Amino acid sequence: MTDGGDTTERDVDLRSDVPHPARIYDYLLGGKDNFEADRAAADEVVRHIPTLPRYTRSNRDFMVRMARHLVRGHGIRQFLDVGTGLPTSPNLHEAAQEIAPETRVLYVDNDPIVLAHARALLTSAPEGRTAYLDADLRDPASILESAELRATLDLARPVALTLIAVLHFVPDLAEARSYVRALLDPLPPGSALTITMAPDPDETDPTVGAGADAYRAQGIPFATRTRAEVEGFFTGLDLVEPGVTRTEHWHPDRPVDLDDRHWMYAGVALKP
Repeated sequence: MTDGGDTTERDVDLRSDVPHPARIYDYLLGGKDNFEADRAAADEVVRHIPTLPRYTRSNRDFMVRMARHLVRGHGIRQFLDVGTGLPTSPNLHEAAQEIAPETRVLYVDNDPIVLAHARALLTSAPEGRTAYLDADLRDPASILESAELRATLDLARPVALTLIAVLHFVPDLAEARSYVRALLDPLPPGSALTITMAPDPDETDPTVGAGADAYRAQGIPFATRTRAEVEGFFTGLDLVEPGVTRTEHWHPDRPVDLDDRHWMYAGVALKP
């Protein structure tokens, strides 16, 4: 197994006085790897969206179902997870390797605290491999040209590119789509794209807009998107049923209220 090499050995500046999306997400999931600035920012957003911790957990549960579905149903054995966030069990590799222990996962994030925890928490089954790359979604070349990617993933075989709750931190829609396309283009046919994203307030309820404003007031860029805008990320791909839907509604493993719109959008598609 691997923990991503020696990248976690160096000292890192955690910038604990500045809220960061990965640490806010950790706090919303009930984690301990966050600071006062993150908790204050999260509490302000939750003041506008009281159900946000529930939606965050639903997003995480979707990630687990998605990983199992791609491994079991589509034979995916490689994942490129960009915007990983802090490790919270079950992690993506744990969900995938439970079915196929030989699965390989490269985790990518730009938060120093994620880097600091990568060695201890992102450990692979002996048959597979995990690695961690300290890089930014907004610089796709730094991901695609990295030694970690070359050592972990075989780009001649299908790879699932996963962007879970990260693209709404890229406010410009065209830029967000360009980053996704740059990462997806080198991947071979049979690869997959998974996205979850905050919904447009007009397609859910006004609290989402107030929550987005609260993020921005904390200095964190944030954009909500319509279903049609989310679907646009999958242009040229074959959407897996049921298409772009709510996280809770994507291949649920328990009964759900299909009229409930209060969840992030989620979609999974295959590259023909």
